[in-house]
Amino acid sequence: MNILFVCTGNSCRSQMAEGWARKLAPEAGVESAGLEAHGLNPHAVAAMARQGVDIGKQTSDVLNDEMIERADLIVTVCSHADANCPIVPPGKRKLHLSFDDPAGFTGPEEEVRAGFDRVCLEIREAVEELLADVVRYATE
Repeated sequence: MNILFVCTGNSCRSQMAEGWARKLAPEAGVESAGLEAHGLNPHAVAAMARQGVDIGKQTSDVLNDEMIERADLIVTVCSHADANCPIVPPGKRKLHLSFDDPAGFTGPEEEVRAGFDRVCLEIREAVEELLADVVRYATE
């Protein structure tokens, strides 16, 4: 199973989803991309590191046709990407999971950190459920 996580800038949410999927399902093919590439957000890297997951070597990439072709399942993790994702070819599954954009969090550093940690854990929970559904779907 090859899973592609897509968001707008491939800097936070899709990166965290990729990191969780790699950790929780190392046998799966996993990558992430954005409609644009904004670079890895250091707060996202730090939030994942606090959970024991290193995403610091992942790259921020722009979605392309080859990624879509490799994917069995395309998962958008923000409403903008869901609305603007290219048309998914026949035979590909597409799913949407929506999360708050932690890159937009403002305020004192501890509040920003808490926001990133919250979204990080929400993404972990959603990826765990997604992977369980993928296994169930594959066996049906």
